[in-house]
Amino acid sequence: MLEKVAIIGSGNIGTDLMIKVLRNARHLEMGALVGIDPDSDGLARARRMGVAVTHGGIDDFVRMPEFRDIRIVFDATSAKAHAKHDAVLRQHGKQVIDLTPASIGPYVVPVVNLSQHLGAPNLSMVSCGGQATIPIVHAVDRAARVHYAEIVASIASKSAGPGTRANIDEFTETTSRALESVGGARQGKAIIVLNPADPPLMMRDTVFCFSDLGDTAAIAASVKRMVVEVQSYVPGYRLKQEVQFEPFVREGKEGLKTSVFLEVEGAAHYLPAYAGNLDIMTSAALATAERLVAAA
Repeated sequence: MLEKVAIIGSGNIGTDLMIKVLRNARHLEMGALVGIDPDSDGLARARRMGVAVTHGGIDDFVRMPEFRDIRIVFDATSAKAHAKHDAVLRQHGKQVIDLTPASIGPYVVPVVNLSQHLGAPNLSMVSCGGQATIPIVHAVDRAARVHYAEIVASIASKSAGPGTRANIDEFTETTSRALESVGGARQGKAIIVLNPADPPLMMRDTVFCFSDLGDTAAIAASVKRMVVEVQSYVPGYRLKQEVQFEPFVREGKEGLKTSVFLEVEGAAHYLPAYAGNLDIMTSAALATAERLVAAA
């Protein structure tokens, strides 16, 4: 039996996620798409695809007849709006998967720590940069203790809509914290770059890990295994070149700098292929929901 889900947010991320649920989900069925713009393309597409919709936001959503049968709700709006949505949905016993940087629930990266949070009422998907880079930091850390991790997420300016631009500060803060609490780094730093190149470039992520000395072959193997794991739900996720290593000495102590260069190509279900930053968020959210249902 399929589990009915709803998506709040009829913009690019919400619409792409809806199409993924309709096309690719094994355990999920679209119950409703909720927006606030009656003229949004997402709501129009949902209507054409037979999905129940409302443009009255969360207040109208709770009055929809479909609301009762929905257990899992994705929020693809903004960090500010999510605080209200989460409060309302918790009152009704819904489990929330948060695609905003609101950071209300535990940070979740499917291949790293989802099994620890299956019963959480709210699961935070961190950020696009977090979903792309935290698995790599974790992969390095399980082979050599990571003391500092720095990531640079470069995304096409055309793929950064109003929601992304409004949440830049939250992106950097949320991703930095999750590099530590999920990735395992003692200290993390995140940087986002909006690349104005035309034609737009694919999402690129650079990961620098400063760790104890370790077996470089073991670290590289750990990273490559992790890339394959992420590819199970984000096929366009890949290494751009071999993992690089550079020994260093700091305060008389030897260490190892590991550099990993990634590219994320989107599946182009609704968004362009260059919008890998948005695709990895919707793909990770979908994988999370599928696992929640399978584990129930």
